[in-house]
Amino acid sequence: MGESKAFCPAHVTGFFKAHLEDEQNNFENLGSMGAGFSIRQGVTTQVKIKIKDNQKTNFKVLTQGYQSDKTDISEYVLNEFLKLGEFSDKFFDIRHEISIPVGYGLGSSSAVALSLSYALDQALETRLDKTKIGQIAHNAEVNCKTGLGDVLASYHGGFEIRIKAGAPGIGDVKKIPTEKISILMICFSPISTNKFIKERLSQINGLGGKMVNRLLESKNYEHFQEMSLEFANYVDVMTPRMQKLVDEFTKNNLKCGIALFGETVFSMVTKDDEDKVLEIFKKYPDGIIIESELDEIGARVLNN
Repeated sequence: MGESKAFCPAHVTGFFKAHLEDEQNNFENLGSMGAGFSIRQGVTTQVKIKIKDNQKTNFKVLTQGYQSDKTDISEYVLNEFLKLGEFSDKFFDIRHEISIPVGYGLGSSSAVALSLSYALDQALETRLDKTKIGQIAHNAEVNCKTGLGDVLASYHGGFEIRIKAGAPGIGDVKKIPTEKISILMICFSPISTNKFIKERLSQINGLGGKMVNRLLESKNYEHFQEMSLEFANYVDVMTPRMQKLVDEFTKNNLKCGIALFGETVFSMVTKDDEDKVLEIFKKYPDGIIIESELDEIGARVLNN
């Protein structure tokens, strides 16, 4: 029994179609279709397993960097692993290092769940199939109502279209090969997801489903950004501040999209346009700017 470390990239969704119904009520079959991308920043989770002394609980969760507001998703993942063997004499020291703001549409809760799932599998030597590791994280997200498709997407990494909803092993992803691009983002404030989805689901799903098919044809990241704006306008999540920023991009012939769900604007551009985008972002001192690239690998154990 030892210690291990795993990483899961942050993930941004540009548009989606939610799947919230399943006859068997299996979490694995729920999720979303849609499109998005994984970036170099995310969550690194370290697990150290010790012998339990007289501690009242069998775990502690510490967060470094950006703070997560609750630990229920980590507890769900840990409890799933505890069912796999006799670990009652163990104490789990869990540390999440979060390098992206939480609640801004960057999939931080999925990254917490999936990096922890990989780290626990390694530390406990449970040697689960990779899809099973992914399913535990996906189920944690659906159960804690923190997301739908981010686990499937960040499990695979890259710029992706989710063509079938569900957990890894059930859902299906088509990765779109892309030249080396920069991904720049500005995050203004968090947005609560739940209220949008419930009220407008059938409308949202009609458009999200069509967009999946359109992107499967074009396979183009500029087209993806245009659709993301169209989707955000349709779902009515554009704040005046975001609209002002989007207008400035349009005026400068630059593409951008909206991270669902957060008050976050992203831009996927060639290296040459990086400075132009940053120049626009820097006019908004109240935003958190993130500079990144695609993470093509997806979630993984770190051997160090």
